[in-house]
Amino acid sequence: MATRAQFEGSSDIGVFATLTNSYCLCGSIGSSQNFFSVLESELSDTIPVIPTSIAGTRIIGRLIIGNRHGLILPSTATENEITHLKNALPPEVVVRQTDERLNALGNIITCNDYVALVPPDLDRDTEELIADTLKVEVFRTTIAGQNLCGTYSALSNQGCLVHPAMSRNHLEELSNLVQVPARTGTVNRGQNCIGTGCIVNDWAAFCGVDTTGTEIGVIDQIFNLQKDTSSNNEMMANMRQSIIEELT
Repeated sequence: MATRAQFEGSSDIGVFATLTNSYCLCGSIGSSQNFFSVLESELSDTIPVIPTSIAGTRIIGRLIIGNRHGLILPSTATENEITHLKNALPPEVVVRQTDERLNALGNIITCNDYVALVPPDLDRDTEELIADTLKVEVFRTTIAGQNLCGTYSALSNQGCLVHPAMSRNHLEELSNLVQVPARTGTVNRGQNCIGTGCIVNDWAAFCGVDTTGTEIGVIDQIFNLQKDTSSNNEMMANMRQSIIEELT
């Protein structure tokens, strides 16, 4: 199930970390050793957990976007940071920079290993870079009428959690685009900025310490994280099927 964590007292852990199926990046350790330790204890057996900075800051989750194929950095990333990441990441992960004027990439983009959701006003060259580097199909859309796709949603290969104000019709369209079940939800006691309050891959999720048990239940269900027993698997399958049936 999803693990609660905090970064120096902040529940907005998605601001300070990025999680994919082949690596996890977190803001440079410093006084955030506890946060790094939580990530490492859950993930280090399967993927590397890499501390880093971007443009000299620790808010890396809002500045970068990546999946198991690649990692895209803003133009503000330094040469030392780029070199560090290229050396620390698995060799199959391609690292590239973009000159996109909307350089808070984690705020405006969300992706899994197959699709990326970007705002309608994203530069065409950036769209091509995303498709080529991350090996995804790129769709221009909004989340609950907002251009900040990465702020108001979290996406894995298992499911998609979005802003609670998302309309039923738009939710159906989104699920058809990403080809996984999608539903609305919140984190951190009703916060609608899903991407800033939670990070997720295909087998793990982390959310802010303020996230309630009910919110964690939704996260576990939509991202198919409850795999401990056969009864849980059956429950997850039924839940996911019901979401798909509601949207068709």
